[in-house]
Amino acid sequence: MNRINRTETPCVIVEEEVQFTLIELSQVCRTEVDQLMELVMEGVLTPSGEDPERWRFGGTTLRRARVALRLTRDLELNAAGTALVLDLLDEIEALRSRLRRLGGD
Repeated sequence: MNRINRTETPCVIVEEEVQFTLIELSQVCRTEVDQLMELVMEGVLTPSGEDPERWRFGGTTLRRARVALRLTRDLELNAAGTALVLDLLDEIEALRSRLRRLGGD
């Protein structure tokens, strides 16, 4: 009889209302604060607050930060290249969404 191997992966659902400080976001993303600051300077991440000590990032930023960091690592991109790729991915998703609304696949 065939046996199926299953692996459980722990996950946490982060609500939009959750707020992270810069340090908390760096801990959750397992990266340096400086790398996140570069992404903020390139417009990849948009915090609320006037200076890094007061920055707050919404829960949806966590996913974007992780995608950005993965792109940076896997494709060896700098912050500007990561910003460009994310802009293009956002545009593709917007076009797909528009196509679905219009009844296409």
